[in-house]
Amino acid sequence: MKLHRPLSARQEALHERALYNAILSLRTTDEARAFFRDLCTPAELQAMADRWAVVELLQKGLPYREIQRLTGVSVTTVGRVARYLNDGNGGYGVAVGRLREPRET
Repeated sequence: MKLHRPLSARQEALHERALYNAILSLRTTDEARAFFRDLCTPAELQAMADRWAVVELLQKGLPYREIQRLTGVSVTTVGRVARYLNDGNGGYGVAVGRLREPRET
């Protein structure tokens, strides 16, 4: 909970952009792990990891109830992830596509 005056929409957008730029500066999985462990609570990290697992299982065509059984997330969360995967901002799709690209050696 924030205890100071709320930021303007412009200030919030600048803070958000700075966060994304910090994420983009990370070069390895270990760097990303350290950054996110510093940034997030264990519960926040688990929620994000769970959602990403749902994305992968949805891409494989598994039914919602099976995804719930495998991940432990609610069917509501599975549905929410599916909605954003199909009709969201495109972020899940970009990440899925990039991870499918062959890696340079």
